[in-house]
Amino acid sequence: MMEAIKAPRGTRDILADESWKWAHVLKICREVARDFGYNEVLLPIFEHTELFSRGIGDTTDVVEKEMYTFIDRGDRSITLRPELTASMVRSYLEHDMIHQPQPVKLWGHGPMFRYERPQKGRYRQFQQVDFETLGAANPLADVETIDTSMEIYRRLGISNLQVLINSVGCPECRPVFRSALQNFIGDRLGDFCETCQSRFERNPLRVLDCKKPGCKELTESAPVVLDSLCGDCRSHFDMVTSGLSRIGADFRTDNRLVRGLDYYTKTAYEILAGELGSQNAVCGGGRYDNLAEAIGGPHVPGVGFASGIERIVLTMEGQGAYPGEKPGTCVYVVAASPEAGLEAASLVHEIRSKGISADTDYMNRALKAQMKRASSIGAEIVCIIGSEEMESGTVGFKDMTSGVQEPIPRSEVMARLTAWKEARR
Repeated sequence: MMEAIKAPRGTRDILADESWKWAHVLKICREVARDFGYNEVLLPIFEHTELFSRGIGDTTDVVEKEMYTFIDRGDRSITLRPELTASMVRSYLEHDMIHQPQPVKLWGHGPMFRYERPQKGRYRQFQQVDFETLGAANPLADVETIDTSMEIYRRLGISNLQVLINSVGCPECRPVFRSALQNFIGDRLGDFCETCQSRFERNPLRVLDCKKPGCKELTESAPVVLDSLCGDCRSHFDMVTSGLSRIGADFRTDNRLVRGLDYYTKTAYEILAGELGSQNAVCGGGRYDNLAEAIGGPHVPGVGFASGIERIVLTMEGQGAYPGEKPGTCVYVVAASPEAGLEAASLVHEIRSKGISADTDYMNRALKAQMKRASSIGAEIVCIIGSEEMESGTVGFKDMTSGVQEPIPRSEVMARLTAWKEARR
């Protein structure tokens, strides 16, 4: 006997007992997007590899270690998208959105792919929502972006949220900080982990992001990026923090926050939920004013964020937040005799056409087994049709909550169900 094929490591099936929670998250995201003026786009799951190597940065962990890349039949290097921001900017440029009224505010969602070590809340295929504002350099656009992400969590019922914020500077002032950081690290480089040592020349800012206790202790007194900011970056950061204060956001500056992608400039932020241990960031984002140029376009300032749906659902479960309404069958139609099958199917069709969920038996179960089935799926109303009901033109109408059952004329079933539906609202 062949060995059963299972899902690849780092992936998981989202089954019916929880997929409705994911649908609830997307429903709230869609509502927030509408209220904040974002328009939804649906983008390819795979892109040319150059989009990510040039956009994200070829010295980042994502590009060096985590991308799913392959050569297609046209001898082109293709990558399953590890994130959505670069794709958003590519789409903006490709479809000449720069000629639309600015800023252009886009959002999307779907699967992303990274070859990482699977752990709680982190998978190799994971679902993200992504919001981007393109064309606005104003720091208040950063404030709105952070407020957008916070509003999603507020509407989902997540509490105890905190914004961590920092500035990573710009091409003018970042080299100053990079040099100061390398000078600080250089004399003690051998004490850092191998990963940090490999980042020293290529991407030294990422040393600050290392989660290993020894490396964190070594950088406790490291230079602070805010001390190296140019005047423009400093005023930008001050306006963002002033804006966050004005809207009452709970935030604090985190000098270690540098994010893992090279396209960030100025604002970088995360939102912590405190429910997932070391993996407690439910959102990450910031400004990326040079990304469009990195992938061959003109200068287009941008700011946005991404949030993993897996993390959101775990956080909601941990806090006991309302997960949305679990779908169920409202009406179950029982065929109490073999000859009643067609009539039951016809009634189910009619009920569904009025926007009421309904089902019936297709397994030739006995009456008692059908009633048990109706109860197990949470049906609130059962309509019973048997030989007697067909002769008398009636339907047995049972309210499963009260247990009351009565015969009603077949012609009145839809009116009764419509009134019942309205009463439930």
